[in-house]
Amino acid sequence: MSQSVSRALSILIALGENSQSLDELAGRLGVHKSTVLRLLQTMQAERFVVRDAAHRYSLGSRMFELASHALENRDVRTVARPHLSALGTTTGQTVHLAAYESGDAVYIDKVDAEQSVRMYSRIGRPAPLHCTAVGKVLVAALPRTEWTTVAARLDYHPFTPRTLRTPERYLAELERVAAQGFAEDHEEHESFVNCIGVPVRDGIGNVVAAVSVSVPDVLLDHDQVLALLPQVRACADAISTELGWDPRRAVPARKG
Repeated sequence: MSQSVSRALSILIALGENSQSLDELAGRLGVHKSTVLRLLQTMQAERFVVRDAAHRYSLGSRMFELASHALENRDVRTVARPHLSALGTTTGQTVHLAAYESGDAVYIDKVDAEQSVRMYSRIGRPAPLHCTAVGKVLVAALPRTEWTTVAARLDYHPFTPRTLRTPERYLAELERVAAQGFAEDHEEHESFVNCIGVPVRDGIGNVVAAVSVSVPDVLLDHDQVLALLPQVRACADAISTELGWDPRRAVPARKG
């Protein structure tokens, strides 16, 4: 029985790459065609595979149903936690996870820095959209048709001399974030604190959260924080992978 299960899984993996004929599958598994056919017939009856008019097999609708249910049950905070902790350990800095909820960027998890310096942020507290890396990432992921609406409703509170203060500058910043795939908070929310943020995607490529690292410049200067970008991206990619996204795929085109 375990051998049959192993062969059935091998078939599903093979069909996940592309459609294949009975001969191709038998050759790949190194078994007789009759053995593969029996497995295919069982899986076809349960809608795990389908056969087309050219007698080639592909993954069936049951596979997509199961994948959809599995992804729906993956809570981004639970999935992200070990990766956030690992990023906090390797960098020694404060790590945030934020999501876009009801028009706000909200911190949904945080790993404090090893040093005694603590950030203003708290889990459950909104992150200003115009001057935080996570806020910029999450808004930049919205359809462009929504950017103007968001930009028009912000009050552009000047937290520091570097805070963006006009819709025009904010929209230009969103364009930059969308183009480069990450956002910066260069002492815009808190003086002497630099931050970089990157998006987390779900199985179909939608941005469902943002990961960031925040560092007081007494510990690292602006350029040194930017040098952490590969590690932050690796963390976000690892979370996205567990949510079903393949980072090797092109980022989907934004609507609007």
